[in-house]
Amino acid sequence: MDLQNFTFNHIMIVDDTKIDRRIAAETIKKNGFAKKIIEFDMATTAIEYLEENQNNPEKLPEIIFLDIRMPVMDGFQFLDRLALLPELNTQISVIILSCSTSLADQQRAESNSLVKKFLNKPLNQSNLEQTMALYSFLKNIDDIDANNYFLLHCL
Repeated sequence: MDLQNFTFNHIMIVDDTKIDRRIAAETIKKNGFAKKIIEFDMATTAIEYLEENQNNPEKLPEIIFLDIRMPVMDGFQFLDRLALLPELNTQISVIILSCSTSLADQQRAESNSLVKKFLNKPLNQSNLEQTMALYSFLKNIDDIDANNYFLLHCL
């Protein structure tokens, strides 16, 4: 896949570790993957941003790269709050980006209908290509619920 001919308007990175956010942001910038990157070091501030802007589509990300292990609110709690915003659930794809090697974490993430993919840190070009391919696939499915199709046929 050619990343140079594919650009998202907004990408959100939610990760409490500064170096992981920086690596992700630099990888996204280097590959021209997004016009704008929104970074949050806490899931609480990220979900508040989404709640405040849920009726302002030009400020919403198309993709959220979400860490699992964070203080105050972890990635799973973030997903629970995001599920309470049903209009956003069809507009935003969540990609878990974690260093967790726990099979239980991966299975829990992948069983959540909001999560489209579980990737291991650090974010790299291959991860971006996988994300682009998945996003393109989901956006091109006609006449069916893309989330259910993905859950039933791709996992």
